[in-house]
This record gives sequence, C-alpha cells and structure tokens, in this order.
Amino acid sequence: MIDDILQELRDSITKSLDGLRRELSKVRTGRAHPSILDRIRVDYYGVQTPLSQMANIGAPDGSMLTVKPWEKNQVQAIEKAIRESDLGLNPQVAGDFIRVPIPPLTEERRKEMVKLTKKNSEDAKIAVRLHRRDAMDFLSEGQKEGEIREDDADRGKKKVEEIVTAEVKHIDKIVAERESQIMEV
Repeated sequence: MIDDILQELRDSITKSLDGLRRELSKVRTGRAHPSILDRIRVDYYGVQTPLSQMANIGAPDGSMLTVKPWEKNQVQAIEKAIRESDLGLNPQVAGDFIRVPIPPLTEERRKEMVKLTKKNSEDAKIAVRLHRRDAMDFLSEGQKEGEIREDDADRGKKKVEEIVTAEVKHIDKIVAERESQIMEV
C-alpha cells in the first residue's frame, strides 16, 4: 500500500512538472520559436481555430518565424489574427506565406518574463506540496485503519519528504535554466 501511495505521488508530481514545462515554453526568450504562436486563434469560416491547425510554422533563424497556410485564401485572416494578438508582432505577407519578425526583448520586458517564470515556479511548488499533503493524509489514514503499521507509516512519510524535496530542487533548476535563457542577450 505504501508503494502505491509513493507511486501515485511520483505520478502526480510528474504531471505538475509537465505543466510547468508547458507554461515556461510559452514565455518568450527573445528567440523565435514556433510555440510563440500557439495561443493564436484564426477565424476559419466562423470557427476560432488554432493557427497550428491551419498552417506550418517554422523558425528559419532566431529572429524570424514563417507561417505557410495550407489554404492560400487564409493568408489575410492569419495575418490579421497575428497582428491583433497581444504578442505585439508585425507580420508581413510575402505571396502565399507570412514572415513574422521577432523583435528583441527590452531589459524591462526580460525582467517581466523572469517574474512570470518565478510565478509559474511557485505555482508548481504549491501543486507539489498539495500532492505531499495528500500522500501524508493517505499514510495517516492507513495507519489509523490498521492497514499500515506505525513504523512503516513513519518510513513512508520520510520517503514522501525526500521525494518532495528532490522535486522542489528540480523545479528550481528548471526555472533557473529558463531565467538564464530569458536574460541572455
């Protein structure tokens, strides 16, 4: 039973880390990356459709994205959606594809991005602590019901603490790497 609780804790923490990585991938580092355009929705015959489902998005270099729509008649709609997004990008139509220059980040904007990564980090740590609390509750409950002996429950709680401590350090490492990428000029 203790092994099941610990495995459930590891699985839950893994999901939290995956969520953190997803959130951090959305934070702009100053280099062009196709995921920058992930949140953009385009009006496709009256339906708000993700841009990635309407076009190939590429990054030929660190300061430019290219968007090649699968339907040539959607170029203007895609260009409009990118222009009107909150990303502050200025797309340029070049025939049947779109060039999106990525302007360099200012020092102030970089600091805002670092604050956002710290917030994401704290959210992930809170999620990990909630998973720890759940695991501890399961161990205490099993001990009260007589399914787990007291010394086994104590060992299980120590193991939970070890896992959580290691994962919090892992979160700090992930966020530190992302912050260094953001502050890199």
